[in-house]
Amino acid sequence: MAAAEEPAGGGMDPALYKAATQGCVRSLRQLVVKDVKILNSKTPQGNTALHVAALYGHPNFAREVLKVSEELLVAKNADGDTPLHLAARNGKVKVAELIISRAQAWPADLNADDAVLKSPLIIANGNGNTPLHEAVLHQNNAVALKLLDADSKRAHDLNDKNESPLDMAAREGLVQVVRKIVNVPWVPTDFIQSVGGTALHQAVLGGHTRIVEILLDKHPELLDLTDPDSNNALHYAAQKDRKREVEILLKKRTELAYKPNSQKQTPLHIAAHQGSTDAIRALLRHCSDVAEMVDSYGQNAFHASVTSGKANALRCLLRHVRPADLLNRVDGNGNTPLHIAAKMGHVHSALLLLKDRRVDPCVLDKDNQTARSLVEKKLHTGLMDTYEMYLWKQLKRQEFIRCRKQQLPPLTFGGDSRTSSHKYFERSVETYILVATLIATVTFAATFTMPGGYDQTKGIALHGHNTAFKIFVISNTVAMCSSIVVVYCFIWAWKNPLKFKVDKLLWGHRLTMIAGLGMLVSLMAAVYITVAPTSRWPAYVVIAIGMSTPVAVVLMLGKEVMFVPL
Repeated sequence: MAAAEEPAGGGMDPALYKAATQGCVRSLRQLVVKDVKILNSKTPQGNTALHVAALYGHPNFAREVLKVSEELLVAKNADGDTPLHLAARNGKVKVAELIISRAQAWPADLNADDAVLKSPLIIANGNGNTPLHEAVLHQNNAVALKLLDADSKRAHDLNDKNESPLDMAAREGLVQVVRKIVNVPWVPTDFIQSVGGTALHQAVLGGHTRIVEILLDKHPELLDLTDPDSNNALHYAAQKDRKREVEILLKKRTELAYKPNSQKQTPLHIAAHQGSTDAIRALLRHCSDVAEMVDSYGQNAFHASVTSGKANALRCLLRHVRPADLLNRVDGNGNTPLHIAAKMGHVHSALLLLKDRRVDPCVLDKDNQTARSLVEKKLHTGLMDTYEMYLWKQLKRQEFIRCRKQQLPPLTFGGDSRTSSHKYFERSVETYILVATLIATVTFAATFTMPGGYDQTKGIALHGHNTAFKIFVISNTVAMCSSIVVVYCFIWAWKNPLKFKVDKLLWGHRLTMIAGLGMLVSLMAAVYITVAPTSRWPAYVVIAIGMSTPVAVVLMLGKEVMFVPL
C-alpha cells in the first residue's frame, strides 16, 4: 500500500475539517463522492482527517475514513504523531480500539525501517514515544491496557530519553498497567536505564508504595540496578523522604544502605543533604553504623546536613547518632561540621552544634583556625550580620570555657563594636515602642467607651449579653495586653542589644502583629454591635474590609510578614 500523497500548499479543506471535528459521517461521504483525494489534505500542523477524528474522539467518522484510505493509519503529522498517538494521548478509547483492531491486521513488517511498513503500534513520534508511551504519560489507563492487550512487548520500548512505558507507568502510579506489564516475562538487565533509573527508581520517586511492592515481588533483581550516577532505589527514597519505601527496601536488602553512588554518597548522605528526617530515622534504625561512612570528600552525614543548611536534618542526626567522634570528624579539607557551618554562615546549624556537649569547638582546621576565628574574619570585612555576631559571641564563650588548655588563634576583634545594623535596630525599637504604646492607649480607652454605652443606673454595658460584645471585649484585651508586653520588653532592649536582636525582637514583632489583629477584630465587633441592628450592609462592608486587611498584608509581604528584616 502506498501512502496518501500530500497536496501542494494550503491546509485541510474547510468542509472536511468541520466534518472531522464534529464527527459527521454524512458530510464525509458527500465530500469523498465529489473528490476521493480530499482525504489527502492536511491541516497546517500536518494532521489528516483521521488525526482530527482521533483527537476529538469520533470512532464512526474514523471508521468511514479508513474504508476509503486505510494508509492514513500510519500517516504522521508535524510532530511525528500518528492518529493512534493522538487517541492515546487524549484518552479516546473508542477510536483507539478501532485503530488497534486495524493495526493488528496491518500487513506490515514490525522491524521495517520504512514508517509506511511499520505497524501503528510500534511507530514512534518526534520524541521517540510509541502510542503506549503517550497513553501512560498522560495517565490514560484504559487506552494503555488496550494497547498492552494488543502487543505487550511495547511496554519495554525506549523513547529518546531511554524511558520505557513501564518506567512512566511506575512514576505516574498506574498500578493496573504495571501489574499487567510485569506479568509478562522480561529481563530488566536487558534494558538501558534512563537518566531517572529503572522502573523501581521511578516508583520510589513517585511514592507509589503498591507499585514498589509489585516490582520487587516479581523482579527482586531490580534492587541491584542503579541509575547512571550509581544511585540505587534507596538513594531515591532517601532523597524524597519516602519513609514507607525506605522501610520496604531496607527489609528486602539491608546492604543497600551501605552502597555508595559515584560520589561515594550513601543514602544517609542524600537524606541529610535533602533534609529528609523520616528517611534519616529509618536508615539509622536499621543500620546505625552507616553514619560512619564518608563520601569522596571525606564528609559524613553531619557535614552533608550542615553544608546544605538543613537544620532539621542536623537536629535529627544529633538526636540519633551517639559517637562524639562523628560530630568532630574532619573532612578532606580538615573541616569539622562546625567549621563548615561557621564558614558558610549557617548560624542555626552552628548553634545547634554548640548546644551539643559532644561537639568540640577547639578543633583546628588545616590552616590552624577554629570555628570562632573563621567567623571572626568576617567582622573585619563589615559584612557580618547580627546573627553571625551572636554566633561569634557564643563561639568565643565556648572556647573560653572549654579550650583553656589549648593554644588557639588569638582574638583579633575586640568588644561590642556596632555594625551597620545597629542603627536599624535602634529605629526598630523606637517604632515598635511607639506602635505598641498607641495600641495600648487606644484599647485602654475603648474599655471605658464600650460599644452601645452603659446603663446609667447600674453601670453595666447595655450589650453585655451579645456574643459580638464578648468578642469585642476579648479581642480588645488581647490587643492591649500584647502591646503592653511589647512596651515593657523593648524598654529592656538596651541592656543587651545583641542578645535582644536575636532572641526577643522576633517575638516583639509577632506580639505587635497580634495586637494589631486584636484591634481589627474589636473594630469589626464594635461596628456589628452598633451599626448592624439599624443598617446591615454598611456593617458587613466594614467587616469585609477588616477581614481582607490581614490578607492584603500577607499577599504583599508573603512569608516575610512573620520575620524581622535584619
